[in-house]
Amino acid sequence: MATHAGSEGTIKIGSDTLGEIKSFSIDETADVIEKTKMGDSSRSYLLGLTQFTGSATLNWDETDAGQVAADVGASITLEVYPEGATSGDTYYTGTAFVTGFTVNSSFDGIVEAEVSFQGSGGLTKTTV
Repeated sequence: MATHAGSEGTIKIGSDTLGEIKSFSIDETADVIEKTKMGDSSRSYLLGLTQFTGSATLNWDETDAGQVAADVGASITLEVYPEGATSGDTYYTGTAFVTGFTVNSSFDGIVEAEVSFQGSGGLTKTTV
């Protein structure tokens, strides 16, 4: 079983690498639809629709092409590489909308940004 350091990961928006990433997540979920009827002794279900969402925390850099591409409302091609982008590495790709971009600052810290995504369509798992 392989173990990976979090520092190996990266995200691409289109062809631009999202710079200054501190952390990220991608969540894929599926709905279930209950189909139990009267007289059944156990509940039963059908698989419904799937969706994915994601977010990334960054050191804010207004000159970074990936951060500039993360414009709220933009439709993007998102590629998430949890273990890096070396040949044979697994990554996730899909079309998404940028749903939020927040910049945070404190007097004793670095300026950070948080970007959030909502998938539109399926998420594909593949290898580099």
